[in-house]
Amino acid sequence: MAIPRLVKIVVNCGIGREAIADKKIIEKVSAQLGVITGQKPAITRARRAISSFKLRVGDTVGLKVTLRGKMMADFFTRLMRLALPRVRDFRGVSQAGFDGHGNYTLGITEQTIFPELDFAMVDKIRGFEVTFVTTATSDEHARVLLTLLGMPFAVPAGRQEK
Repeated sequence: MAIPRLVKIVVNCGIGREAIADKKIIEKVSAQLGVITGQKPAITRARRAISSFKLRVGDTVGLKVTLRGKMMADFFTRLMRLALPRVRDFRGVSQAGFDGHGNYTLGITEQTIFPELDFAMVDKIRGFEVTFVTTATSDEHARVLLTLLGMPFAVPAGRQEK
């Protein structure tokens, strides 16, 4: 029971000001995240108003999908084996994404790296975050767990092998 395990994967896409100006963007991004993850995204709303951003309480600011079980395992496999190798000049994911509690967040700069996403659906290149929530109590335990699951971490600049 002490062995760390992957609990869930949360995919989060912030839309921001675009959603306030055009309501159809929410539907487009929702459809894209649905194809990428295989699950319908939930809408995240603003908790407080920020007048300089013209944001009111309850305005849509993003979309998120929480994956568990088989859907989580399928997404993890597709991300590691299909999507990440398609990134230009990919040398591994950064080791700086750990939060100190055994969770890891990976930023994806464009959604087009997923082969199941049709280019006709893409109106604009958007990025999103993928958070891997584990039962590990430290970052080192989570790093070992994710490495064993197949996540390709980059070698730090000072430690490159010859």
